[in-house]
Amino acid sequence: MDFTPTEEQMAARDLAARIFGDLSTHERLSAAGSGSDGELWKVLCEAGLPAAVEDTGLLGLVLLLEEQGRTTAQVPFAASCVYGLLAVSAHGSVRQRERLLPGIADGTVVVTGALPAAAVRMGRRGELSGVVPVVPWLRDATHVLVADDTHQLWLVRTADARCEPVESTAPWSAGRLTLAATPAERLGGPERGGEEEAEEEAEAAGEAVAGAVGSGGAVAAYDDVLATARTAFAGLQAGVCAGSVARAVEYTNTREQFGRPLAAKQGVQLRAADAHMDTEAIRVTAYEAAWRRDEGLDYAGHALTAAWWASEAGHRVVHAGQHLHGGVGADLEYPVHRHFLWGRQLSAYLGCGSELLQELGELIVHGEEDA
Repeated sequence: MDFTPTEEQMAARDLAARIFGDLSTHERLSAAGSGSDGELWKVLCEAGLPAAVEDTGLLGLVLLLEEQGRTTAQVPFAASCVYGLLAVSAHGSVRQRERLLPGIADGTVVVTGALPAAAVRMGRRGELSGVVPVVPWLRDATHVLVADDTHQLWLVRTADARCEPVESTAPWSAGRLTLAATPAERLGGPERGGEEEAEEEAEAAGEAVAGAVGSGGAVAAYDDVLATARTAFAGLQAGVCAGSVARAVEYTNTREQFGRPLAAKQGVQLRAADAHMDTEAIRVTAYEAAWRRDEGLDYAGHALTAAWWASEAGHRVVHAGQHLHGGVGADLEYPVHRHFLWGRQLSAYLGCGSELLQELGELIVHGEEDA
């Protein structure tokens, strides 16, 4: 395994770091609230960063999301790249890729995802019905990637569905998605246009899927997109945690108590060191899962491992970051509180640690049975 970024990946990461550092300021974030920063999203798209993910792969996306997480920038970067660009690139039909990818790359099409599979059912004519209580970035999305109860993936236009904002303290614009005989388009499915065109599209979609599978055989589209999402959001959590630790280090080195910096106290050092090690564990497991997907290797178990670290360790890190700030950490207007919110929200979104461990155990057992 070699996680050393390529020159292209490093260039994209450095550009992202500059843009997020310049535009994702405390003042702009405070003004955005739980909404997105439209100007920042426009600058990122004009710089070609979402489009670059097609070439830099999932590892490149993880590197970019780390930079977003450090500043807790309010843009639907992870969602649109995972559920839109990477999902359509790997599993979309020829027409879907031609129609959607340019818009996703330039930001005019924003895709979010209603995964894991929800209580959504497909009707006889390809329409969907059901409710997804919380969908991240729904207020910004033009399309939603929905998984039905059979784990098939469908693209739904938000204009055709009922989208309601969710009242919460979530750091991003979540919403409730209601589908009532809503028209949907199966991801990778043949579109109307004659048998010959349908066969060509099916063959091309099969080739695209083959590019994102491991040596163990074809991976279902649902499993691949879910594992990709877990890996990407784990990378985002690594950045959130790194930003929280950095703020805590800066504060404890400048805040004095009894004539000495707080950072000189052994208890503070140990707490910060534990948070740093947890952050590195999240980062390295996310890197490994992303690298394996880019190399065409099986990575579902590694994605679950990264998600577990991001959920469990991420929770610990952002609590430590807030605690090391003392009373200042309880101030809702202080920047470190935003890292706390993001860390808690990402932990909840990735899933409970015990549930992830159970799924990982079942995956290992089934793998041994199939061997």
